[in-house]
This record gives sequence, C-alpha cells and structure tokens, in this order.
Amino acid sequence: MKEGPDIARVAALIGDPARANMLGALMAGTALTAGELATEAGITPQTASSHLARLTDGGLLSVVAQGRHRYFALASHEVARTLEALMGLAARTGQLRHRPGPRDESLRAARSCYHHLAGAAGVRLHDSLTAQGHLAHGADGLHLTASGIAHLAAAGLVLPLGQVRHCRACLDWSERRYHLGGSAGRALLAQMRHMNWLRPVAGSRALVFTAPGHRAFAAAFPAHLAPKVKTS
Repeated sequence: MKEGPDIARVAALIGDPARANMLGALMAGTALTAGELATEAGITPQTASSHLARLTDGGLLSVVAQGRHRYFALASHEVARTLEALMGLAARTGQLRHRPGPRDESLRAARSCYHHLAGAAGVRLHDSLTAQGHLAHGADGLHLTASGIAHLAAAGLVLPLGQVRHCRACLDWSERRYHLGGSAGRALLAQMRHMNWLRPVAGSRALVFTAPGHRAFAAAFPAHLAPKVKTS
C-alpha cells in the first residue's frame, strides 16, 4: 500500500472544470457566496453546493456563515500559491482556454493575485525594485533592503514593520516572470489601493490605475531599468 501525501486526490479536486473556475474566482482574495460561485462556474446552485462541499472537505476552501449567507474563500495562502503555480504551468505549456480578448488584456496588465499585485505591473514593480538594489535575493529568500523601505516610504507606501521583510517571488502566469508576493506584496497592494493608485474592475480580478496612480507608480518603479539581482 502506498503511503504519503495523496496528490491525486488534491489534483482531482482542482481538476474539475467547474471547481477550477470557482477556485480561480477566489484568487482575487474576496469571499463569495455559493450563488456567486455558481455563476462564475456556469453551473446550477445545487451542483455548486456539491462541488463546494468537496472543496471544503478537501481543505482547499474555508467557509464562514454570516446571517443567511455562507461565504467561501481559499483556505490558505498555500492554496493560492499552488493555484498560481498551476496557472503558470498551464500558460507555459499552452493550456489556454480561449483566445486572448479585451478582458484577458486587462488581466495581463494588472490584477490581484490573492491580495498582491500581479500581471505586467506586478512584474515591473519586482524588477524595478531589484534593479535599484531595493530587493535582496539571498540564501534565506527575498527581502526588502533598508534602502527599499526608505524608497517606498518616500513614495508614500509605508508598510507595517512586521511585513517589510516577508517577501516572496511568485512566478507570474501571464508574464512568465516574477512578481512580488508575501506579506510585503500584500501590504504594498493594500497601500496602493488605499492611496487610490488603482481600483478593482467589477466582476474581475483585473485592476486599473487611476491617472494620478499611474504617474506615482511610474515614478516609484521606473520600467527602463534592467534588473540586477542584489544578494544579501
């Protein structure tokens, strides 16, 4: 008898098209009701309830009851990272569901990846900070340098002290390069939204920059710099 983690069971949970669509919808980091997830998956509410029960029992979703509604969310950041990695693998191997359209272009430009900035804008942020020596790539992982913390503060992006050094390099599924994740990445996106640099697109994970936000982002994260990895 085989022993160890049952990856086939987890893969089967994610692999169903309806369940994959519901999990993808939750990558925006917002909790959704069963009815909303049924719409995302294009299935009936009854069928959605069955799928959601399986995902919850399998440890991929958490559920919170509030009033008459039950809200579903990804169970952990580990689940979100796994889904993002699978999206990257699918994109790299040509497993795309349809031809790119206007909505896809907006997702590729900027989107929320479980509370951090992804897409071309997220990759630009990562590469620009790296090129300016503000991100250090060491044996123990990735972290913002003292100059990086000061640089962000000068741009108005003041991060909580407990989050500035918790960084992750996430492989971006559309750009096939890295964007900044971890608690620092989440705090950065929260600050940019708080300062009205960007706003979400209704019914999508896409994010769009406001005119002042676009100028501020361009000034803080110049695109012309070639990434030069600084090690700690």
